[in-house]
Amino acid sequence: MRSLLAVTLRSLATNLLVLASLSAPMRAEDEVRIQEEIWALPLPLPMFAYLVRPVGDGPFPMVIMNHGVSLNPTDRSFFPLVEFRDAAKWFAKRGYLVVAPVGSGYGAAAIDIPERALYGPFFSKVGKCTNPNFHDAGLAVAKVDLWIIDYMAAEKRIIPKDVIVVGQSAGGWASIALSSVNPPQVKAIITFAAGRGGRVGGKPNNNCAPDKLVEATADFGSTSRVPMLWIYIENDTFFGPDLSRRMHAAFTAAGGRAQYHLMPPFGNDGHFFIGSPDAIPLWSPLVAKFLDTQK
Repeated sequence: MRSLLAVTLRSLATNLLVLASLSAPMRAEDEVRIQEEIWALPLPLPMFAYLVRPVGDGPFPMVIMNHGVSLNPTDRSFFPLVEFRDAAKWFAKRGYLVVAPVGSGYGAAAIDIPERALYGPFFSKVGKCTNPNFHDAGLAVAKVDLWIIDYMAAEKRIIPKDVIVVGQSAGGWASIALSSVNPPQVKAIITFAAGRGGRVGGKPNNNCAPDKLVEATADFGSTSRVPMLWIYIENDTFFGPDLSRRMHAAFTAAGGRAQYHLMPPFGNDGHFFIGSPDAIPLWSPLVAKFLDTQK
């Protein structure tokens, strides 16, 4: 069954590549030509991914980009296939093969009808705010990153020990969780507006059990030794400056290695900073400097 599924996904991936692969238009001053593709990844939980890479056979260093979550299955059903296209292309132009997976339980797989005993494979719930499980929700998505690394290494597409993980919001939280297991393939992690439990009930700056989030951050920091860059924005209505500073202080006090940068307000809500092409000139110097120190 597993073998048949893998073959089916590979066939689907081939068809998608024919339809969706394209060479991105490049300016004369660009040094690296890139191409964009849609892949079907035959992981233990199969999923689609946006992939952008330099033209050529590789192998390349890799960037995995983790997106955020919605607890609303209807919202998840409309989740875009490519959320951070401009940011991903920035990394690809620096020579990375970038994989941005669409998490299980998104798009057409966002089925959640409890009264009919139908549940989509969405494994990132944290439970009730009276006793949220931030810890395991982060590690669940981190496990997907490890599957992706193993698969791309087996395909000989990447340099196995030259992986950077980037995450936004809940995807950033999963990246922090990943750092706690110190995978040898991952040499650095970058997060944008990382956290869980923001905007409870859709209300700005209304967080689910912030003290427990800080506690879970410290727990991850107690074992994390991967170099990290944490970027937050002043007008983030999910994880504001006070909370993000508390998280960073707890993480580093426990032993984690993370640089913290608070950026000026951006747009109507800085939480979505990385998704805007206008933000690239603001964050790219920080990220480039950080990556250069990891070589």
